[in-house]
Order: sequence, then structure tokens, then C-alpha cells
Amino acid sequence: MDINKPIKKFRSGNIESAVWLNEKEVNGNKVNFKTVSIRKSWNQDGKWHDQTINLRKNDIQKLLLVLNKAHEDLLLSEEESDEDE
Repeated sequence: MDINKPIKKFRSGNIESAVWLNEKEVNGNKVNFKTVSIRKSWNQDGKWHDQTINLRKNDIQKLLLVLNKAHEDLLLSEEESDEDE
């Protein structure tokens, strides 16, 4: 097992997720578990930047929920501003 490389990667534009296989010791036994990293990359003034967050399995559904709520709010706000014009 190569712990420095993800076991899977997914990309859409400048957003990438990677699945990592991790290992920890619990009660003297090695236990494998997976985590996910989300990375956004962008170029600003000719220099590349990126930002990464790391998530555990139980974080993903929470992230999806809050992102959907934020997206919903943005879409509803756009509709309201379109009606004013």
C-alpha cells in the first residue's frame, strides 16, 4: 500500500476529489479506513494556488447538505433579483 497516493481521483474543471486509504492502530491491530480530500485550484496573476480540505466518511453527507442549501439560496436570490428588473 502506497500511503502517499490516492486510490481514486475524480475531477471536474478546477475541482478535484481524491479517496485515500489510511491505516491506524486500534487495540494493537492495524485498521484501514478511507478519507476524502477536496481540492480547488486556480491561477491568479500567473501563479497557481490551491486549497484542500480533508473529510471523513461521516463528513461527506453533511457537506453535501450545506452545499445544496447554499446553492438553493444562490438560485433563489438570482430569481428574486431577476423579478425586480
